[in-house]
Amino acid sequence: MTDEADAFASARTSPRPAEVALLQRLRERRDELSRLLASVSDHWGFEDPVYRFYHQSWKVFSLQARTEAIVRVLASLAPDRPMNPWFATIVAEGTGRVFKDADNKAWLPATRPIVEAFFHARYFLEMAVRYSTLESPPMPLPSGYAALLYLYGLR
Repeated sequence: MTDEADAFASARTSPRPAEVALLQRLRERRDELSRLLASVSDHWGFEDPVYRFYHQSWKVFSLQARTEAIVRVLASLAPDRPMNPWFATIVAEGTGRVFKDADNKAWLPATRPIVEAFFHARYFLEMAVRYSTLESPPMPLPSGYAALLYLYGLR
């Protein structure tokens, strides 16, 4: 093997310090992450708010608080790293909204960003919980774990 190939192989198999630190925080905060996931997956945290979207109820706007809570926790797992810019855009477009009567006439443009931001945030929280049992970076990378790395700019 050439020196370049050796370096590439080493980079692919040697865990990066930021990734190892993330895994450690996931393990340390597994219970907290699991509780949050349970709360945003139960009847009032998931089932009812998504129903409210289809029912065209202003109560779908409550998803924003859940999204923001999830994002705060996710950001705290790697406070020294910016979150993925696409994720940040999705969250920014789906939070900070206040219901107006005019939203009823433009329901999808007014509320889809709220639901989309919640789904993305919940997905990353679920991946954080799912991979919180890892002791070291896996090879090959499971898709959800690789997505989690993208969230923190580690891939």
